[in-house]
Amino acid sequence: MVLDDARARGELLRLFRAALARVEGAAAVRAWLESNPLEYGDWHVVAVGKAAAAMARGAEDGLGGRLRAGLIITKDGHAEREVHDARRWTVCTAEHPVPGPGSLAAGRKLLDFIDAVPDSGRLLFLLSGGASSLAEVLPEGFELQDLRRASAWLLGSGLEIADINRVRQRLSLIKGGRLRGRLGRREACVLAISDVAGDDVRAIGSGPLAEPLPGDLPELPGWLAEWTERAAAQAEYAAPVPHHIIACLDDALQAVVEAAPAGFEVHQQGACLYGDAAQTGAELGRQLRDAVPGLWLWGGETTIRLPDEPGRGGRNQHLALAAALELDGAEGVCLLAAGTDGTDGPTEDAGAIVDGGTLARGRAEGLDPAAALAAADSGRFLEASGDLLSTGPTGTNVTDLVIGLKWREA
Repeated sequence: MVLDDARARGELLRLFRAALARVEGAAAVRAWLESNPLEYGDWHVVAVGKAAAAMARGAEDGLGGRLRAGLIITKDGHAEREVHDARRWTVCTAEHPVPGPGSLAAGRKLLDFIDAVPDSGRLLFLLSGGASSLAEVLPEGFELQDLRRASAWLLGSGLEIADINRVRQRLSLIKGGRLRGRLGRREACVLAISDVAGDDVRAIGSGPLAEPLPGDLPELPGWLAEWTERAAAQAEYAAPVPHHIIACLDDALQAVVEAAPAGFEVHQQGACLYGDAAQTGAELGRQLRDAVPGLWLWGGETTIRLPDEPGRGGRNQHLALAAALELDGAEGVCLLAAGTDGTDGPTEDAGAIVDGGTLARGRAEGLDPAAALAAADSGRFLEASGDLLSTGPTGTNVTDLVIGLKWREA
């Protein structure tokens, strides 16, 4: 295949869409239910997360008339495509990534929905990333302002997602397995789209129906350490609920491998991306710049330590701009970094596609890439350079993909 920059960008978008199609929520739920028919009788369905609306459509298709009632809790803007029978569904939208009033209202709806299911009833839970922020029930003595303060600190701390989830679980009455106590004798099953490394069900959505994450808490400011200790004393648990992973990062990566353009050798990196987004982006940029021609794949979830007043952007935009610094002036190379949920941090962009001309285009608009990275303002630079990637809600969430395409020797 003969490529230029424009065609390479088109190829990267095609590969990204192939990955999204493989792990789309409705298709994943439908396929699992076809292969694993649920016990005969009525089921009540709870879908929570950024892929909730799509997963609910899959449950509706798979259960048909056996779907008695359903509750969807998802991010604002992620429920535009309604399920087929609105009479059977209640839809709640809430705030993400920092919880808000809608998150507490959704948490109350969640408990009320479970309580309304007969003691002999069955519950199917559909869980995807974002659930940690979208539904919350606070321990006694805590208010929304406390939750928002804790969430903002965690998101800007640079901590790995497992450490963030350990703290979240201790500040909640429904995370870390605490929701199990609400089920009583009701039968339950969880289908999950994994957005965590290792597909650990204890970490997906902070594990409302799983076991608590093991391990010690990270170092926390004094006020937050005191809150976690006080809230953890109110924990209640019950028997575990079966979990099934129905889509994950490996599925998305395999779809990219299968869709690779003819004649391009695929180099899939085994280790999951983690750590500082800027440092990781620089490393990937150097690796791609010096690599042999081919298709290069990575996946995972990096972190950012935010300044007091961050600018516009998210971890994928941050990673992409850091990679662009290493690719500056290089020809025949392009890199996509994007969130599979279609959002990147607090922005509505999924990420970015950068190449050897990214810095020149941004500088021509009067912006400094190094200053943009330091201010966590990568999105503003990438908007000026014309490199932002926007997809809208995707109906899935299996962390982030980074796809590099190189078609000339360095």
